[in-house]
Amino acid sequence: MNLEDALYNWLSIKKVVEGRPDDQAAKDTYEFFGEILGEDHHVKNLEVLEEEPFYIVVYTIDEEWLTKKFPMELIDALFDSIQAEPKYN
Repeated sequence: MNLEDALYNWLSIKKVVEGRPDDQAAKDTYEFFGEILGEDHHVKNLEVLEEEPFYIVVYTIDEEWLTKKFPMELIDALFDSIQAEPKYN
């Protein structure tokens, strides 16, 4: 999985975990993507900033600070679709 996809998936599931703190499957998935970022891409110091209409992921790789922007609407879509599905509520 490339770095951008891993960041996207990590951020999307992070939003789910924040909105559904008792969802163990979401927590497990969040940890999985965190491991991919750390082990495969050597990402450290992950932070998320909100600057509408974007989430900005700030992180380091080999001591270099980097950022990646994702549209809020795109990231929030996973949480919104889970919340809209009656079998998950």
